[in-house]
Amino acid sequence: MIEFRGAGPAEFAERLETVIGIYTAAMNPPQEQIAGRKTIMRNHSTYPYFQCYFAELRDSSLDAASVPEFPIVGFAYGFQGAPGQWWHDVVLRGLAERLGPEAANAWMGHAFELAEIHVHPDYQGKGIGRAMIRTLCAGRRERSAILSTHDQPTAARHLYASMGFTDLLTAFVFPGGHEEYAIAGRPLPLP
Repeated sequence: MIEFRGAGPAEFAERLETVIGIYTAAMNPPQEQIAGRKTIMRNHSTYPYFQCYFAELRDSSLDAASVPEFPIVGFAYGFQGAPGQWWHDVVLRGLAERLGPEAANAWMGHAFELAEIHVHPDYQGKGIGRAMIRTLCAGRRERSAILSTHDQPTAARHLYASMGFTDLLTAFVFPGGHEEYAIAGRPLPLP
């Protein structure tokens, strides 16, 4: 049975090795990028209104008190975007260039940025990602949710579209990168 449990910045930092393991299994990044990704994730946990959920594999036959940590099979986190945050500033600038400053501010002015959503490959396709996004976005006061994903027909991109996220930018290349991304958003709250 999968259960979702909220974790604050301190616990997120304590469980960072597990989180990186899931990220690596799900994304298969080049080995040289993992240390940098870990630093970015640790930094994200210091952002305003950081919120994280772990998808934990629970054995209902075991007493929770006898199992100090259930295995984590997925995680999702986000925070309120703000000027001075690298991703926020880059995406805001990209949106302003392509859609105009008014549209960019409408999407990014009070946004919940879904920074990472990953499920271990052994548990993908079971609705865990969708449930984590719903749980993460529930009760948020921001007016929109924004994320970036590879600009390819992936399972993740299909999931976001099925949840009402629309492409705001496509073929977007982050500074210093070469891969194309889609920036997607949707108004909050989720239905």
